This record gives sequence, C-alpha cells and structure tokens, in this order.
Amino acid sequence: MTDEPARPNLTLRLGDQGPAVTDTVWAQVGGTETFARIVGVFYAGVREDPVLAPMYPADDWEGAEWRLRAFLEQYWGGPTTYSEQRGHPRLRMRHQPFAVTPEARDRWLHHMHHALDEAALPPMHDAAFRDYVERAAQAMVNRLE
Repeated sequence: MTDEPARPNLTLRLGDQGPAVTDTVWAQVGGTETFARIVGVFYAGVREDPVLAPMYPADDWEGAEWRLRAFLEQYWGGPTTYSEQRGHPRLRMRHQPFAVTPEARDRWLHHMHHALDEAALPPMHDAAFRDYVERAAQAMVNRLE
C-alpha cells in the first residue's frame, strides 16, 4: 500500500466502454509539436502585452506555457498529462484571481488568433479551434470594468 494519491487513468473512448480513440484532432494536426508551436507564438505576444503580461508570474513563463499546452493537448485528444498532474481544469476557478475584463479577453484572443494564423491548421481544424478559444475566452471574463 502506498501513500500516493491515485492518479486518474484517462483514455478517450468511443462510447462508455468502446475502443480507445487514436485518430484525434491532436494527432491529425501534428501532436505536441503543433501545440507547442501554437503556445510558443501565443506567449511570445503575451509576454510583451501590457494588459496580459502582468497577470503571469515573471519567473514562471515556462510553467504557464506547459499548462496551456498540456490543457489544449488534452482537450483536443492528446495526452492526459494535464489532468494527471493538475486534476480537473476548473478554468473559471483558476482564472478568478485575475481581472479578466473584456479588454483582457480581446488581447488574449488577438494573440491566440495570431498563433493560429502561424500554425496554419487545416481549415476544418482551424475553424473548430477558433470557435473553441472564442467561447472559452468569453467564459473566462469575470470583471466588466
């Protein structure tokens, strides 16, 4: 018996007990390499953004990049490392300490759309990714001023 907490064993499946899905969006667009490129371009802009940069710990940009990449990879059918290491994403709760205003949302989306432009995903995947980030960014707004 060990004192370590149980780690979730997450696998994307077809149906409740179906076979594991291996042909995911994550795999179709190039896996970790593509997601690392998207997140790298995104954070290159965020680091210079006067509204967003102060929301990030200056000494943990690599951690911020890992968290976003791991979250996006898991969301799009890649490795489940994010949940295994950090638990449920709880995005609204994790962003609550920060003033996510409509301006911050728009700045965040500006940098994410630029990163997606650079990634040049296939049109169907690009549209799905942009739709997701638009909805997620709107859901994170927690202050109107």
